[in-house]
Amino acid sequence: MRGFRAALVVLGLAAPAAGQEVAPFVVSGDAVAAPLGGLTGSAERGARIVRNRETANCLICHTIPDPAETFMGEVGPLLAGVGARLTPGQIRLRVIDPTLANPAAVMPAYHRVAGLAHVDERWRGRPVLSAQEIEDVVAYLSALKE
Repeated sequence: MRGFRAALVVLGLAAPAAGQEVAPFVVSGDAVAAPLGGLTGSAERGARIVRNRETANCLICHTIPDPAETFMGEVGPLLAGVGARLTPGQIRLRVIDPTLANPAAVMPAYHRVAGLAHVDERWRGRPVLSAQEIEDVVAYLSALKE
Protein backbone atom coordinates (compact mmCIF):
# COMPACT_ATOMS: atom_id res chain seq x y z
CA MET A 1 0.00 0.00 0.00
CA ARG A 2 2.87 2.39 0.80
CA GLY A 3 4.19 2.24 -2.78
CA PHE A 4 0.69 2.81 -4.14
CA ARG A 5 0.31 5.99 -2.10
CA ALA A 6 3.68 7.21 -3.36
CA ALA A 7 2.66 6.42 -6.91
CA LEU A 8 -0.52 8.47 -6.53
CA VAL A 9 1.54 11.56 -5.84
CA VAL A 10 4.17 10.74 -8.45
CA LEU A 11 1.66 10.28 -11.25
CA GLY A 12 0.75 13.95 -11.29
CA LEU A 13 4.30 15.27 -11.36
CA ALA A 14 6.51 16.34 -14.23
CA ALA A 15 9.24 13.92 -15.28
CA PRO A 16 12.74 14.44 -13.81
CA ALA A 17 15.81 15.25 -15.84
CA ALA A 18 17.37 12.32 -17.66
CA GLY A 19 20.23 10.63 -15.84
CA GLN A 20 19.05 11.65 -12.38
CA GLU A 21 20.20 8.97 -9.93
CA VAL A 22 19.83 8.25 -6.23
CA ALA A 23 22.84 9.53 -4.27
CA PRO A 24 24.28 7.26 -1.57
CA PHE A 25 23.51 8.18 2.03
CA VAL A 26 23.94 6.79 5.54
CA VAL A 27 21.08 6.74 8.04
CA SER A 28 22.16 7.26 11.63
CA GLY A 29 19.30 7.03 14.09
CA ASP A 30 16.52 9.20 12.67
CA ALA A 31 18.72 11.33 10.41
CA VAL A 32 20.98 11.49 7.39
CA ALA A 33 23.62 13.82 8.82
CA ALA A 34 25.80 14.31 5.75
CA PRO A 35 24.51 16.33 2.80
CA LEU A 36 23.91 14.20 -0.28
CA GLY A 37 26.99 14.21 -2.47
CA GLY A 38 28.60 16.78 -0.16
CA LEU A 39 26.37 19.40 -1.78
CA THR A 40 25.36 22.73 -0.26
CA GLY A 41 21.72 23.68 -0.47
CA SER A 42 20.16 27.02 -1.31
CA ALA A 43 17.14 28.06 0.77
CA GLU A 44 15.97 30.26 -2.11
CA ARG A 45 15.96 27.36 -4.57
CA GLY A 46 14.43 25.13 -1.90
CA ALA A 47 11.53 27.54 -1.42
CA ARG A 48 10.84 27.39 -5.17
CA ILE A 49 10.93 23.58 -5.12
CA VAL A 50 8.55 23.37 -2.16
CA ARG A 51 6.14 25.79 -3.85
CA ASN A 52 6.34 24.11 -7.26
CA ARG A 53 3.15 22.14 -7.78
CA GLU A 54 4.54 20.37 -10.85
CA THR A 55 7.53 18.65 -9.22
CA ALA A 56 7.74 18.03 -5.48
CA ASN A 57 4.15 19.17 -4.90
CA CYS A 58 4.78 19.60 -1.14
CA LEU A 59 1.84 21.97 -0.77
CA ILE A 60 -0.66 19.28 -1.65
CA CYS A 61 -0.14 17.92 1.89
CA HIS A 62 1.72 20.63 3.84
CA THR A 63 1.14 24.25 4.81
CA ILE A 64 4.05 26.69 4.76
CA PRO A 65 4.24 30.06 6.52
CA ASP A 66 3.37 32.19 3.49
CA PRO A 67 0.00 33.95 3.41
CA ALA A 68 0.44 34.54 -0.34
CA GLU A 69 0.19 30.78 -0.97
CA THR A 70 -3.31 29.41 -1.34
CA PHE A 71 -4.73 25.92 -1.42
CA MET A 72 -2.23 24.27 0.88
CA GLY A 73 -2.79 20.85 2.39
CA GLU A 74 -3.44 19.74 5.93
CA VAL A 75 -2.61 16.01 5.63
CA GLY A 76 1.03 16.43 6.66
CA PRO A 77 2.41 18.49 9.52
CA LEU A 78 2.65 22.27 9.24
CA LEU A 79 6.08 23.27 8.04
CA ALA A 80 6.19 26.52 10.02
CA GLY A 81 8.90 26.08 12.66
CA VAL A 82 10.14 22.76 11.27
CA GLY A 83 13.72 24.06 11.39
CA ALA A 84 13.36 24.56 15.15
CA ARG A 85 11.81 21.10 15.68
CA LEU A 86 14.10 18.99 13.50
CA THR A 87 17.80 19.05 12.63
CA PRO A 88 18.85 19.35 8.98
CA GLY A 89 19.75 15.63 9.09
CA GLN A 90 16.28 14.71 10.36
CA ILE A 91 14.66 16.84 7.66
CA ARG A 92 16.95 15.28 5.02
CA LEU A 93 15.90 11.73 6.02
CA ARG A 94 12.22 12.63 5.89
CA VAL A 95 12.54 14.12 2.41
CA ILE A 96 14.73 11.32 1.07
CA ASP A 97 12.38 8.60 2.36
CA PRO A 98 10.01 9.30 5.26
CA THR A 99 9.32 5.59 5.75
CA LEU A 100 12.86 5.22 7.10
CA ALA A 101 11.79 7.36 10.08
CA ASN A 102 8.16 6.18 10.20
CA PRO A 103 7.20 2.99 8.33
CA ALA A 104 3.54 4.12 8.34
CA ALA A 105 4.29 7.47 6.65
CA VAL A 106 2.02 8.36 3.74
CA MET A 107 4.42 10.96 2.34
CA PRO A 108 6.20 9.66 -0.75
CA ALA A 109 9.94 9.14 -0.91
CA TYR A 110 11.55 11.87 -2.99
CA HIS A 111 14.96 10.25 -3.39
CA ARG A 112 14.25 6.54 -3.62
CA VAL A 113 13.49 4.27 -6.56
CA ALA A 114 13.71 0.72 -5.15
CA GLY A 115 10.66 -1.06 -3.81
CA LEU A 116 8.03 1.22 -5.34
CA ALA A 117 4.97 -0.12 -7.12
CA HIS A 118 2.56 1.43 -9.64
CA VAL A 119 5.03 4.14 -10.67
CA ASP A 120 4.32 6.06 -13.86
CA GLU A 121 6.65 4.97 -16.67
CA ARG A 122 8.25 8.44 -16.82
CA TRP A 123 9.48 8.01 -13.24
CA ARG A 124 10.62 4.39 -13.18
CA GLY A 125 14.19 4.16 -11.99
CA ARG A 126 14.49 7.91 -11.25
CA PRO A 127 14.03 9.81 -8.00
CA VAL A 128 11.54 12.67 -7.89
CA LEU A 129 14.18 15.10 -6.59
CA SER A 130 17.90 15.15 -7.38
CA ALA A 131 20.51 15.23 -4.62
CA GLN A 132 20.90 18.99 -5.19
CA GLU A 133 17.15 19.54 -4.95
CA ILE A 134 17.02 17.52 -1.72
CA GLU A 135 19.74 19.75 -0.26
CA ASP A 136 17.92 22.88 -1.43
CA VAL A 137 14.70 21.73 0.26
CA VAL A 138 16.64 20.89 3.44
CA ALA A 139 18.19 24.39 3.42
CA TYR A 140 14.76 26.02 3.03
CA LEU A 141 12.98 23.91 5.64
CA SER A 142 15.88 24.26 8.12
CA ALA A 143 15.51 28.04 7.85
CA LEU A 144 11.85 27.88 8.94
CA LYS A 145 12.49 28.50 12.65
CA GLU A 146 9.17 30.13 13.56
